[in-house]
Amino acid sequence: MAISARPYLQEISIRTDVDIDLRGYPFSIPAVKQLGHLKFHPDVTFFVGENGAGKSTILEAIAISMGFGPEGGTKNVQLLRTTDSVSQLHASLRLSKSFYKPKDGYFLRAESLFNVATYMDEIGTLDGSLHACSHGEAFMALLTNKFSGKGLYLLDEPEAALSPNRQLAALCAVHQLVQDESQFIIATHSPILLSYPNAKILQFSDEGISEVKYEDTEHYAITRDFLNNYPRRLEQLLSNG
Repeated sequence: MAISARPYLQEISIRTDVDIDLRGYPFSIPAVKQLGHLKFHPDVTFFVGENGAGKSTILEAIAISMGFGPEGGTKNVQLLRTTDSVSQLHASLRLSKSFYKPKDGYFLRAESLFNVATYMDEIGTLDGSLHACSHGEAFMALLTNKFSGKGLYLLDEPEAALSPNRQLAALCAVHQLVQDESQFIIATHSPILLSYPNAKILQFSDEGISEVKYEDTEHYAITRDFLNNYPRRLEQLLSNG
């Protein structure tokens, strides 16, 4: 029986041979401090949790450890970052990888997509300019035209510029790439994206990181409750304003 190439990235853990300041950033974040061993699904792993819970911090550290630039893009995109916001967590990570190397890869950061798009325009890696598209159209162009399969794709809140309809289209595109031996790690707040079948959902909280079922995420529960009871929920919310 053929051995699957995935997961290209099997798990991460904190190295035991480095000095760590547990009181300093990013180990002051509970999910980072209690990282332990984090194992990934061969197809899709989601990071969920409140803003500031550590999702983007860990995803960024994974990306840098895998050879991507901190602003995102392919491994060939190495832009000069204009801030000092990149944590040094990547230097403390131990990665366990498959003996198969992904043939493609991309790290998406919503806030730096403009800079990456400018770089891609300059070197001509896409037919047409991403700057001629809306933010959502630019991401969909990457997902459907740039991502070529058999790859490792790290996406930080890709739903930021996507309408609900485009999020459904993104789900289909992700599924096609998964069928073409791709692996995704996605930090998201989208209950639509989180519905991807059989995905591993990792909840980031003050208690650390734990695996949860889709129906047990706040994203699903709050969205479902609001849509089913929105007149009453609006009255409760606005009456307390």
